[in-house]
Amino acid sequence: MVQVAAGSIPVIHPSTSSGFADPFFKGMPWHIYILLCDQKTYYVGLTSNLLQRIESHKLKKNLATKKFSEVELVYSENFETRKKAEKREIQLKKWSSAKKKALISGDKEILIKLSKSRSVVEGRLG
Repeated sequence: MVQVAAGSIPVIHPSTSSGFADPFFKGMPWHIYILLCDQKTYYVGLTSNLLQRIESHKLKKNLATKKFSEVELVYSENFETRKKAEKREIQLKKWSSAKKKALISGDKEILIKLSKSRSVVEGRLG
């Protein structure tokens, strides 16, 4: 897994116009990503072409994010197979905003505390 920092340019991979992998292209990496929408909402997604997918979000071509005026890529991970990426996407979609924020910031201490405690109030420890 590789984290892509906000603003960095990932490798462009061949894909179809839908943003999904060409099934005949072997070895296509898959990406899960987190967008910060309007500086307050996290959106977790899956794609085989990260640049194209982010662009589609920014152009308001995605039903789930078109209502937001601003979308920013804040985190991504790469996977060798779609199945592995889907498993991680499902996991992250279940996480609280506080837990996603800790992952994005790389704060392992807070992430561990949030993972161990079900009584943690959103965004606070204690």
